[in-house]
Amino acid sequence: MTNPIGLDEAMDLAIRAAEEVKGSTYPNPPVGAVILDAAGQVAGVGGTRPPGQEHAEVVALAGAGAAARGGTAVVTLEPCNHQGRTGPCVDALAAAGVSRVVYAVADPNPQAAGGAARLRTLGIEVLDGLASDRVSAGPLREWLHKQRTGRPHVTWKYGASVDGRSAANDGTSQWITSEQSRADVHRRRAFADAVLVGTGTVFADDPQLTARTPDNELVPHQPLRVVVGMREVSSDAKVLNDDSHTMVIRTHDPAEVLAALGDRTDIILEGGPTLAGAFLRAGLVDRILAYLAPMLLGGNVPAVEDVGVTTLSRALRWEYDQIERMGPDVLLSLVPRLPV
Repeated sequence: MTNPIGLDEAMDLAIRAAEEVKGSTYPNPPVGAVILDAAGQVAGVGGTRPPGQEHAEVVALAGAGAAARGGTAVVTLEPCNHQGRTGPCVDALAAAGVSRVVYAVADPNPQAAGGAARLRTLGIEVLDGLASDRVSAGPLREWLHKQRTGRPHVTWKYGASVDGRSAANDGTSQWITSEQSRADVHRRRAFADAVLVGTGTVFADDPQLTARTPDNELVPHQPLRVVVGMREVSSDAKVLNDDSHTMVIRTHDPAEVLAALGDRTDIILEGGPTLAGAFLRAGLVDRILAYLAPMLLGGNVPAVEDVGVTTLSRALRWEYDQIERMGPDVLLSLVPRLPV
């Protein structure tokens, strides 16, 4: 028997469950759910399964069994109220006899929204907004962005020396950043829907663009590998091997690239300075992850080229939302500065 826990702690568990399935639920959002029995003890925990399979609430209910009756469901996203490839989660919660539902973020998708209202009509108590900021900035960040803007969330990731160089003048770049930084990149790839580079990066570095463990083993979920540009990529390039699927998009227009990626929500841009500059000029970067190594390279190989800024007053202004040590390196996470 476990000890009773509060709603905040239950939401912590639900967030953790959502983070564990992130990357494997496309095109559905990564949701976590916890079922507390009538005494407040954890009876079931679940995360969204791959498309066509159970949503988080149903997974958690299956774990709880009869203990769900009279209990509380704690969910990161408002339970869905529509019939898709699976049935409405509100019906599953009602059938299980749950007496209260607590969720963090309202579902902005008009097809699935209305779950809270439906639950109330069924006589189930509903509380909303618990830990909404944490969930919105955490496991649902990219999915909510897609719902709000209609396009994927783009994270520009780069590694560089502390003076902003992505390679030495002779082109050598392996490795500027530390083993810890590279492991973190692989972890993030495993959560993403796609990893994006230009043909220049393929020719210069011949990257695999896979997600691997520290032991160099492929993880179960691999992001779509996307190569952008007009040049022909050699058939023996590593990015074309069988470790994951690869899409080649023949354009230099960032908007066309995102349109070609369809319903995908979470894109990591790992391209070189030219492609990064194009996305920044187009205003299509939503987050920056900068892995900076404590070394100086000087020279003329910057992490990014022309971003459309000709004078200081026109600088692209960003703000830090996280600063983290990665072994000897520093990871800077930045988001666009909101207008005052």
